[in-house]
Amino acid sequence: MSIASLQEELIEEFSLFDDWMDKYEHLIELGKSLPLIDPALKSEDKLIKGCQSKVWLNAELKDNDIVFTADSDAIITKGIIAVLIRVFSNQKPEEIIKADMNFIDEIGLKEHLSPTRANGLVSMIKQMKLYAVAFQAQLKN
Repeated sequence: MSIASLQEELIEEFSLFDDWMDKYEHLIELGKSLPLIDPALKSEDKLIKGCQSKVWLNAELKDNDIVFTADSDAIITKGIIAVLIRVFSNQKPEEIIKADMNFIDEIGLKEHLSPTRANGLVSMIKQMKLYAVAFQAQLKN
């Protein structure tokens, strides 16, 4: 499924909830559904800089697609990274690099996060796109 289709799916999913407390609950459920990562991946080099909570992000290239795995020590943050993984995982590096992130505004995520969590969200996206740039360079060599 394309990044745009996955984003559309998330927009529809979040539009089912009228109230932001319900959307937070959904975000928490998404975080709980995130597969556990190998404890060995919870290393300093996998930590995303700029997040108030600890977020570990791992990326691997499998059949020219990037597969992301992650974990966080905070439940809301874990939900946020779960949403990003749903959109970006199993996609080509080039698609991730050029992906428009407008769905975040459409579901109202950024405006309903504390400033530190909103900064963390930006840091997560930045790190995922950096992985994509690195893998794309690797594929060209």
